[in-house]
This record gives sequence, structure tokens and C-alpha cells, in this order.
Amino acid sequence: MLSNGFKSRVVKLGLLVLSIGIAGSVWAQSTRDQQIAERLQPAGSVCLAGEDCASGGATVAASAANAVFSAEATYDQYCAMCHNTGMAGAPERSNAAHWDTRIADAGLDTLVTNAINGINAMPPRGMCATCSDDQIAELVDYLSGNE
Repeated sequence: MLSNGFKSRVVKLGLLVLSIGIAGSVWAQSTRDQQIAERLQPAGSVCLAGEDCASGGATVAASAANAVFSAEATYDQYCAMCHNTGMAGAPERSNAAHWDTRIADAGLDTLVTNAINGINAMPPRGMCATCSDDQIAELVDYLSGNE
């Protein structure tokens, strides 16, 4: 038979092992929570005009604002796919008669408004979401040959 002193030591040792196991489990969970929180952090941030931002964001915004707009380059990037082929009824850039008829019927201002807002199969701004209204007007002039 085991003595009461021995039983008491076994119980104390069991409680010690259990306590260490629980503490280790709590520590491991805390570490996992920390790792999960780090992985859920945003990959980047948005820098709005007028805010004191990291140099990278301000540099990108400044260089984009200072970029020179080219109607030809923008046309090649965003418009040529439809307006070179007449896809979905788009007036072809090379077809002056199409443009002359549209300008005579609706007027150049209406064509610019349609390009800004979208018309028929053409989405608003003709896929150039970053183009300003003035740049869209330049593109319409370029397409119609009224440059």
C-alpha cells in the first residue's frame, strides 16, 4: 500500500504537470493569435491628397499628376481594340464619313458627353477610368480627326 505522503506527492506532481501543460497551451494560443493578427494586416495603405504620407505614395501621386497626356498613346491603350475594327458598332477612327455624320447629327459636345457617360456597348470613359473629362474630349477630337 502507498503511504499518504507518497500519494500527496503524486497528486502535487500531477497538478504541476497539468499546470505546465495548460500554461504551454495558453502561450501557444497567444502566439498563434499574434501571428494571425500580423497576417491580417493590410498589405498597403492609401495616401490621400493633403495628408502627410510615406515618400513612396507621394512620389507616385506626384509623378502621375505630372505625366503628359497623349491622345494617341491613350487611344492605343484603351480605344483601339474597338475603334480600329468597328466592334459593337463603334465608329472606326479611320472612317471620316462615320465621324462627319455623327458630328453633323449630334454635335461634338454630345459625342464627348457620350464618351464620358458611355453609350450602347461603350462603357463610361471607354475603359480609361483615369482619364479626365478634358482628356476624354481630346480623345474624341483625336478619333474624329478634329485634332
